[in-house]
Amino acid sequence: MSNFRTLQSANKRKTFLLLAVMGALVWVVVFAALTYAGQSTAGIVPIAVGLALISVWGSYYASDSLVLRMTGARQIVESDNPKLFAVIHEVVIASGLPMPKVAVVEDSAPNAFATGRNPEHALIAFTTGLLDVMERDELQGVIAHELSHVANRDTLVSAVAATTAGAIAILSDFIMRMMWFGGRRDRESNSNPLLLVFSLLVLILAPIASVLLKSAISRKRESLADATAVQFTRNPTGLRKALEVLAADSTVVQQRSNAVAHIWIESPLDGGNISRLFATHPPIQERIETLRAMESLS
Repeated sequence: MSNFRTLQSANKRKTFLLLAVMGALVWVVVFAALTYAGQSTAGIVPIAVGLALISVWGSYYASDSLVLRMTGARQIVESDNPKLFAVIHEVVIASGLPMPKVAVVEDSAPNAFATGRNPEHALIAFTTGLLDVMERDELQGVIAHELSHVANRDTLVSAVAATTAGAIAILSDFIMRMMWFGGRRDRESNSNPLLLVFSLLVLILAPIASVLLKSAISRKRESLADATAVQFTRNPTGLRKALEVLAADSTVVQQRSNAVAHIWIESPLDGGNISRLFATHPPIQERIETLRAMESLS
């Protein structure tokens, strides 16, 4: 990649492609469900999608308050930490975004996250461990990365991916339960056995595929946020040094819920025991090398 604009464009294209694949997977699952369980199951499709929409989009609209409770973050005002707010104001001016709410998590592990359904309702939070160890240019890079998530509407993209994955999981699980306990009601004598086997495999494997796609989308949004942060600060060195600090620190935040792992700048779950396919973040060393290459071009 030659510069941050190339990185931005590439990651946006890949995100849209992955979302399109998820959409196609939904239709494959619907086809498989109707093929295997019969046309009487057609009414299940809107029910499954409706349940996923209610749960995920409800969480999306209340994302800031939900995340505050799940992470133990405490909202602060400018008088609580004038130096932190001064750096945030700098990045806000450079990005053209509204001033977000700011919160602090009492945790010795260095980390940070952004949440909120849109730029007008955004919140960025930092652990006390991060505020203790980061130098000013490193902190600026972290703030720019988090505000990039706000600018790129990553909460919305995550909600779309989670909604799609949730609909696939609910529909597949419902049909599988009907198969085991109720059988196939509308079984025609001329059903194609190969098509039925294919449909069964789709129903089994589709939820796994949707989780893999959701993780891949999250990784692309992290890479996009790194590139957008450089656009805001014109200083890849700050974010690169910040990621090096995170990479050198082996502690992890206490709140390590799967539900919020993807929002942290460094995932507390993507350690050595997790497959890269299921990781919500690109390898941190890979991110560092990408930023170092951008430094050489600036």
